[in-house]
Amino acid sequence: MFLESKSNRDTRKGWIEVITGSMFSGKTEELLRRLKRARIANQKVEIFKPKIDVRYSEEEVVSHDNNAIQSTPVDSSGNILLLTGDVDVVGIDEAQFFDNSLPEVCIKLAGQGIRVIVAGLDMDFKGNPFGPIPGLLAVAEYVTKVHAICMRCGDLANFSHRLNDEEKTIMLGEKQEYEPLCRSCFEKAIKKEKAPDS
Repeated sequence: MFLESKSNRDTRKGWIEVITGSMFSGKTEELLRRLKRARIANQKVEIFKPKIDVRYSEEEVVSHDNNAIQSTPVDSSGNILLLTGDVDVVGIDEAQFFDNSLPEVCIKLAGQGIRVIVAGLDMDFKGNPFGPIPGLLAVAEYVTKVHAICMRCGDLANFSHRLNDEEKTIMLGEKQEYEPLCRSCFEKAIKKEKAPDS
């Protein structure tokens, strides 16, 4: 559906795809799947991630299932433009950690005929829109919302509930710090946390 042959490179049209959802929903897994298929089609692929994300590897994009692909860590979204050469596909993981210029960067890349695939959390741990993701959702041609499984009731989950008292928005973490919850369980958890101690 999204692949094009190498012979069409000069006449190709670029576009933006966004893969979003809660933590543990398979966003990076889906990003890696699409990038690997592009490579199978002999397309030149470049992958970027924010430099602050060193949970599994400093230079690889790694899913929670330990699938990995080599990437270039960058400090800001503007660096992606500087480091993108003659490529067909650009992948960007953990997009929520980038600055708010990321949508503009993706628009420029797509305007150059590049397929841009972005993965990131759509909401922070409080359930608020996260970083540049809302802007990306607005300008993307294709949006895929993936879901985790609620750790409390087993329904589809689209919220990332933080399990500690840390209040800063950006906090790297795993299953010890976060759990995916459905809307109902998320709202119950938030109410319980706000209730005064008895």
